[in-house]
Order: sequence, then C-alpha cells, then structure tokens
Amino acid sequence: MPITNAEIAEILREYADLLEIKGANEFRIRAYRTAARNIDNLTRSVAQMVSTGEDLSTLPGIGQDLATKAAEIVRSGRLPELEQLKKEIPSDLIGISRLAGLGPKRTGALHRELGITRIDQLEEAVQQQKVRLLPGFGARTEQRVAEDLSRERDTPVGSKRYRLSVMEEIAQPLIEYLSAIDGVRQVTIAGSYRRKKETVKDLDILVTHHAKCDVMQWFVEYEDVEDIVSQGDTRSAVRLRYGVQVDLRAVPQNSYGAALHYFTGSKAHNIAVRRRGVQHGLKINEYGVFHNGKRIAGETEEEVYATVHLDYVEPELRENTGEIEAAGRGTLPGIVKPDDIRGDLHTHTKATDGRATLREMADAARQRGYEYLAITEHSRHVTVAGGLDASAVEQQIAEIDQLNEQLDDLVLLKGIEVDILEDGTLDLPDEILKKLDLVVCAVHYKLDLPAEKQTERIIRGISNSYPTILAHPTGRIIGRRRASSLDMERLMRAAKQTDTILELNAQPDRLDLTEVHARMAKEMGVMVAISTDAHSGEELNFMRLGVFQARRGWIEPGDVLNTKNHKGVKDWLSRKRK
Repeated sequence: MPITNAEIAEILREYADLLEIKGANEFRIRAYRTAARNIDNLTRSVAQMVSTGEDLSTLPGIGQDLATKAAEIVRSGRLPELEQLKKEIPSDLIGISRLAGLGPKRTGALHRELGITRIDQLEEAVQQQKVRLLPGFGARTEQRVAEDLSRERDTPVGSKRYRLSVMEEIAQPLIEYLSAIDGVRQVTIAGSYRRKKETVKDLDILVTHHAKCDVMQWFVEYEDVEDIVSQGDTRSAVRLRYGVQVDLRAVPQNSYGAALHYFTGSKAHNIAVRRRGVQHGLKINEYGVFHNGKRIAGETEEEVYATVHLDYVEPELRENTGEIEAAGRGTLPGIVKPDDIRGDLHTHTKATDGRATLREMADAARQRGYEYLAITEHSRHVTVAGGLDASAVEQQIAEIDQLNEQLDDLVLLKGIEVDILEDGTLDLPDEILKKLDLVVCAVHYKLDLPAEKQTERIIRGISNSYPTILAHPTGRIIGRRRASSLDMERLMRAAKQTDTILELNAQPDRLDLTEVHARMAKEMGVMVAISTDAHSGEELNFMRLGVFQARRGWIEPGDVLNTKNHKGVKDWLSRKRK
C-alpha cells in the first residue's frame, strides 16, 4: 500500500529533530517542521499526488527542495539524508530530546558539551550537577530534568500527554478555585486545551484581576500543587500531583484579548496572523496590536483579528490549515456546536455490556433534551460483551416498541452494532437487520490486517443494503492501540457511493474519526454521525468531546446526521435501503 501522509510527516519531523540536535540552520529546521505539519493535516494523499504527477511544491509550506524529498519518501519509503544523519547522531538522543524541559536544541548542547549519548549518562551528569553549568541551563533546569527523568523512568520517553477528558477533570476544579478568588475578573485556559486537541501536555491559564488581589500566592497554595516551579508577580508555574505543569499569567485588561490569542496558538496560526499584521504596518504580540508604537487594539480577540481584516477564527480551527485564508475571504465554516445535536445514534444497555436499562438510557436522553436515542447492542460475535443473536435482537425490538408507547417526548430507535467479519460479511442475517431502524457496523477483531485487506473487508461490509453507519472506523485507542491500516480515501469514496455514514465516536479514548479524517469526510461529501457509544446515561455527556473533534475537522451542522430532527434522520436512514 502507498505510504500515508502521517508516515511521510513523521519522517520529516524526525529529520527536523536530528537537524536541531546537530545544530543546523534554524530556518532549515523550521521548514521541515512546517512541511511535516502541513502534510500531516492534508486531506489528500501525497502518494496519490506523486503517482498522478502533480507538483507537490504547490502545497502550502512545501518548496521545490522539500517537494523532491517528499516524492523520494513516497517512492522509496525512506529519506537518504535522514539515514545518513542517523549514522552520525546516537539514536538515544531522540528519546532524550523528548524529555520535558529539554527538546532537540538543548539535547544537542548536552551531546556537544558533555558527550551525552544515553539516558544513563544524562542521569549521571545530573547527579554530578554538571548540567547546571551549561549556558542556558542553570540549577532550575537541572532540577526539572532530574524530576522528569524520575517521572519518565517507568513510562515511554516523551509519552506523557493526557487525553482531553482527563485534562478537563484536572483543570475544572482549578478554574473554579481561581474564579472564586476575591478580585479575580476573568480566568481562561489557553493553549492546546482551548483548541480542544485530543491530547494535552500542560495548561496555560490567563487571568485578569484587581490590583490588590494576590492571585499568584493563591495559585501556588492550591491544594493539588506538588512543586512550585517558579513564582512571580505576573507569572507563576507549578507542577500538580498528577505530573501536569500549569503556568498562570496575569495580564492587563487592555491586553487580555491579545494575550489570549497569543497563548491559545497554535504557533503556526499566530505566525501567520503576525505576518499579515506586518503587511498592514502593524506589530502584533501578547500585549496588543501596535501601529507606530501606539496600541490600537488588544482587549478582545475579535479586535486582534479585525485589525488585519480577518473574521474571528474559532480556537479549534487555529492550526494554519487554511483558516487564515478563509477568514480573509469571509468563508470560514459555521462549525457545529453541542446545542446542534438532537440525538445519539450509538448506545448500549445492560442487554450487552452497558450499565443501564432501556428506561434509564431513555430518561438520560430526555434530560439532555434529545428527540431520539438509538439503542445499538453488540451482535453475537462480541462474546466478551454478551453480544445478541437474532432471537435476542427480536426480543429487544419488542421491548423498545413497548417502551416507545410510554414515551411522548423521545423516540427510541431500534438498532444493532453488528460486526463486520474478517471476510466482510455481517454477523447477523439480513432477515433480522431489515427489522431495525438503523444498523451500525464495526470491526472489533483482526484489527491488524494489511491495509488492502482491511479496507476491502470494510467496503464489503458497508456495501450490504442494511448498514447505515460505520462505527469508530480506524479502531484506534488513543495512546494504547494504533489505528488500523486503511486506505481512507478509498473507504470514503465507497461510503459516499453506498450512502454510508461515518461515525465520529466520542468516547474519550477513541475520538475516531480523527480531525484530519473528519475534514476529509466533509470535503468528500460524506455524512458524519457524532455518537457517544455510551454504555451508561452519564456517558451521553461524551457528546461534547465528539463535537470538539468535529469542530477541529471543520464540520458544520449540515454535515452531521444527528443534527437533523427525528423525521430527517428516518428519511436519511431509509435512503440506503431504497
């Protein structure tokens, strides 16, 4: 199968890291990082572009030299320059560079100045207090490196990131604590948390407050603080007992919008906005927007964008993947919001591996104001979940019909989550599937098939007349299980041809589709369903995570099946069978 965009991007990223460790030219390093990011976010296949003879230098951030290298990676699966660098630079330095507090540049300094090539040598240098003597390091950096080494010893180097849902649980009590301080006006978490990335490494918080409010002292006294990294009048940093670092910045009210924009990022988005500012004779930074040294804007983010003639860009879109151009043209998408969702199309009950009854799931959906809720138990192949055979499905159909007679403000849809078997056939016969309102199909085993076989398997499954939604298409589990190898473009073409809806599964460890695949679906005209795969009434709350992911994929309400009312959903679901 052709090399994927993600694989190309990873090779370019690794090359950039090694260049930085070696101490190469900063602009050269940045060019490779930009190319890697842009390729990673493309919804088109670079391999396909090469095969059809398209000019890769037309892609954003890809010059002629990088286009040649990307084409070489497509053809051979390798980059000769990277292979040469790997011979010159000890392999362990990449792992060391991913320790928090270091990075490739400082790792290069450790290698050149102290001859460090392995983790154990770094640990020894820290113990002997040699690291603090290097320019740009100091005792504080050495202490952080020591703590990071201790913390990371039992985990893969550089892997300490937290799922967004986990970070929400850590962040919310802290935000409530800071907001309750007398004299604090505004509290906002910026960074990748505000952009709703699926994993977050640390927290950047901005506050405004009255002059007499010592918010920094209150901050460092928060009960979950394990270590005070730094403390000042306008900025402090702590490490919480979970290992998360939190930076708190106090900013003036008239700079709040500019600071929020700056610290929300992404870095690439901010650079693009600043460059646009330069074109208009403006200087834009975290303190405001300035013209000839005079501040002209900065209290709100809207002001910042307006000064460079851009529509306001929602945080989830700020990745420099086309949003600047769209904001300049006035064509930004009106991305989906949690309030647009009118029902959930993938849930489970105690009949299989859920933790609530039919009635309890219905009550939870009613409390959320939903018009409909689909009950989609596992089919018989998922024995570990007590999957239903045809007879058990018939029984549940009767139970749902009976309960629907008692509900006047919610409709329960009769469904199933049927397995796509290895040969592409479905786990239940058509005779039972045709009695259901909707059929969600999924792959739960043999996730490691080669890409061609896995893609063929799924396409055969969705080509059946009854499946209407493909659940968690890649099967990934964030941080624990890699996505199945799939030709996503081919799969999406098949989904469009068969009127199959792709699920964006909102389970916090899935978020599958990814943001890139969600945007690909939108651009290819494939409908998406944002579903929670809830196994309890409480898990219906995961919907917000799916919406966040959809927003990052530029998904609008019209792209989402379950923004439609009950009649609209029923009409759509009947299309395939007709």
